[in-house]
Amino acid sequence: MCPMNNIGHLFFDLDNTLWDHRRNAFLTLKDIFAKEQISEKFELVFEEFHSEYHTINEKLWAQIRDAEIDKDYLRKHRFYDTFLFFGIDDFELSQRFEHQFLDEILNYNELVEGSEEVLEYLKGKGYRLHILSNGFKEVTDRKCDLSGIKPYFETITSADEINIRKPHPEVFEFALKKAGASSDESAMIGDDWIADVEGAIKFNFAKVVFFDVFNDNFAADGVDVIKKLIELKNLY
Repeated sequence: MCPMNNIGHLFFDLDNTLWDHRRNAFLTLKDIFAKEQISEKFELVFEEFHSEYHTINEKLWAQIRDAEIDKDYLRKHRFYDTFLFFGIDDFELSQRFEHQFLDEILNYNELVEGSEEVLEYLKGKGYRLHILSNGFKEVTDRKCDLSGIKPYFETITSADEINIRKPHPEVFEFALKKAGASSDESAMIGDDWIADVEGAIKFNFAKVVFFDVFNDNFAADGVDVIKKLIELKNLY
């Protein structure tokens, strides 16, 4: 079968588009929190800790996306700043969390609902599938491998490979070249409005799909919005 609408290449973001980063991170941090006996040592409730961590981590990732900080800064600060918020000034503890988090998050590989069904459907329709992630290179490929979705993709691109992240045009150009594709025959599908949607629009992708998994309710002319991955079957 042949792809429709002259689009042959579909580029997917990974975290929270296919690989359920929020869920996997939550479960990983809960394990580390218990192992380090944080509740007993500091009378700190995990849910409060996780909520603040999530806020800080999202802000730092936005700064990475906007080239305001690098990944080393994020790794030094996301847990340190979280503990500091609760009055715990312990850099060594924060780095233990960081190292364990990177090692152990791949113990959990839950996918966003509908991921495998949609990928199987799109592959069967003849689309050539690709990953374009802003995540760290050392874990992006392993997430795809350990979650079982790697065989669906012809290329897996991490922004770390050129140290430039979405929405900057250089990373889209790099991913397209790696895939042997052009923007006028490609679609971008992702959950980050700035990185995935605005970035792909500016690089003239033929089609852009915003996966509004967190109910941000953003919209723009020419952008398809879905709430569930399974809705991609109505578009392709």
